Amino acid sequence: MCAKWDIRRNEYMKSGLKGWVYLLPAILFLGAFMVYPLIDVFIYSLEEGFNFASQTYYDVGLYNFSYVLHDQYFLQALKNTFILVIITVPVSTGLALLISVGLSSIKPLRKLYETVYFLPYVTNTLAVGLVFMILFKKTAYSDGLVNLVINWFGGSSVDFIDGPYWAKMFVLCFYTVWVVLPFKILLLTSALSSVDRSYYNAAKVDGTSSLRIFTKITLPMISPTMFYLIVTGFIGAFKAYSDAVALFGTDLNASGMNTIVGYVYDMLYGDSGGYPSYASAAAIILFAIVLTITCINLLISRKHTHY
Repeated sequence: MCAKWDIRRNEYMKSGLKGWVYLLPAILFLGAFMVYPLIDVFIYSLEEGFNFASQTYYDVGLYNFSYVLHDQYFLQALKNTFILVIITVPVSTGLALLISVGLSSIKPLRKLYETVYFLPYVTNTLAVGLVFMILFKKTAYSDGLVNLVINWFGGSSVDFIDGPYWAKMFVLCFYTVWVVLPFKILLLTSALSSVDRSYYNAAKVDGTSSLRIFTKITLPMISPTMFYLIVTGFIGAFKAYSDAVALFGTDLNASGMNTIVGYVYDMLYGDSGGYPSYASAAAIILFAIVLTITCINLLISRKHTHY
């Protein structure tokens, strides 16, 4: 018995060691490109007055966080980012679900529709931004195609790019939803096609309404994909920067449309750049916000996700 136990233990230890060997490249990659940079950024955030050239600082403390949290540019960027997250994540996920359900019920030309909806995802961000500039920007020669439609219905023209804050935020949210929608449609369409049809057939035999089938069968069965899209949607929206640049240019502070990532970039490389300690403090604040919201979403998904 002892000999057999020793053999099994040795086999178990060998298999466990083999598993760690397989995981070693991924662990090294995560350590080199995620853990170490995060620790380094955290250290920078505590070093007051850090200078890249001389690699010196004059004190250690929480002043950088205090400065960032009282900086009007950061507060504006924080406001813009939260508005973007609150609006675009539910709107894009809801629209993607509706379109995916529609596509799943269309047999002819389904692949064509899926390809058309996926085109914005593979198109360059700045190119899409240029299209939106043509649609929404008001110039001396044209009010933009959107304003032409508004005027046709009797409304007055609105400068969506250089005008009031609500108009610029509307365009930014519209643009963000447009960019992220194809990826969500692709995943949800795939999730809907993987649902076992026998559930639907059994429900129809019992005379269950379409709405009840959707809420009691379809949604629970695709809930893992839904929560995945919500979590990644929150993370992606908090990292928004290129969308704003594509619409409003690189001077986002002047237009009042900066995001947290844009603020970090400006502190490092922008016109007001050269403040790595402030940039690091802002990056840590962003990391804490994203981590908190992600954990909350994961806790909620455990209770409401059907596996």
